[in-house]
Amino acid sequence: MKTTVQAAIENATSSIEILSGIYWSSLVSNNHDLSVGPKFERHYMRSNNNSVVDRLPDDMLHLVPPQLYQYPPMETFWYTALNFVLANVVILGWAGNGIVVFIFLCTPTLRTPSNLLIVNLAISDFLITCMNVPMIINCWYETWVLGPLMCDIFGVVSSICGCTSIWTMVAIARDRYNAIVIGIAGKPMTTSMAIMRIVIIWIYATCWALLPVTYWHRYVPEGNLTSCGTDFLNPEWSSRSYILTYSVCVYFIPLTTIIYSYWYIVAAVAAHEKGMREQAKKMNVASLRSGEQDSVSAEAKLAKVAITTITLWFFAWTPYLITNYCGIFQLATLTPLSTIWASTFAKTNSCYNPIVYAISHPKFRLALKKKLPCLVFGKVEQPTKTPAEVQSTTSEVQT
Repeated sequence: MKTTVQAAIENATSSIEILSGIYWSSLVSNNHDLSVGPKFERHYMRSNNNSVVDRLPDDMLHLVPPQLYQYPPMETFWYTALNFVLANVVILGWAGNGIVVFIFLCTPTLRTPSNLLIVNLAISDFLITCMNVPMIINCWYETWVLGPLMCDIFGVVSSICGCTSIWTMVAIARDRYNAIVIGIAGKPMTTSMAIMRIVIIWIYATCWALLPVTYWHRYVPEGNLTSCGTDFLNPEWSSRSYILTYSVCVYFIPLTTIIYSYWYIVAAVAAHEKGMREQAKKMNVASLRSGEQDSVSAEAKLAKVAITTITLWFFAWTPYLITNYCGIFQLATLTPLSTIWASTFAKTNSCYNPIVYAISHPKFRLALKKKLPCLVFGKVEQPTKTPAEVQSTTSEVQT
């Protein structure tokens, strides 16, 4: 019995050696480079349909983090779910941001320096939405099929637009701070100043986005390989240093600046409201609100809109930041499914801003009712000119 078992084992071993020799001979005859171990492992795993990397074209294999080879292919259901979410984001983002730009450019009363920043935010959000189209195509094929060059382009454009959005929100916050907290003592923003800030923001974002395609870090397929982003699964210092520096300059510094600005904005508005109530009691009247007070109230509404927008932005992008940190510091196991949903969730922010501004901006709602009345629901308040707009108008006349 023992001899029979040994013979069976020897026959099986011999068969495996023969098949292995045939496989290696085929690789050599096809001029495959066998000096690199991982390449043979990739061919073996892909031939056995064991990995999420199975469908990825050969020209993308050198960009795939080794950690992804341990995960099985994702179910088709998840690709369908991603496509459904991305398609809705594209529709809402294109429609919402396109309408914002159209209304602001076609309405002379909205062409103020402060509103140029809002238009810039809508443009960057519109471009982020455009980057969902390649993801939809890749989800259809269940892998990245657009090649290495498009992977770099996808990473660069996504990084530029994301960085531009957050720093535009910083500029909006500082403009609100200048108008509400500093008031007439501060220098109002002119059109030329607004354009200069916008140009600086785009240059700054472009510099950060191009670094990975030059000499610092790189863009690689991420998650279920339908998107491209930073190589956060690479524990090397080059990857860690870029992600850490980028997060400080594009996440934490803007966050700190925005919190500082709106903290004092809310404090200034609260102090003003308290003073009005005390004065009303002394005069035995219900309220002191007039044109000037309504203007300050309008500023408070704008501050609330901005705070809401920024909060949504950080709730959208924070999961992706945490994912990057978990990757470079190996703090948790990152599956393709969790990673791609963090990336997708970040991109949904591009459709929030136009909805928030359309609902809460009185002048925008009034202009929207004139241009596209079918999109306006509820009562439209008559807008009042805010102190910031008064300052901007005065400065434009002086210049």
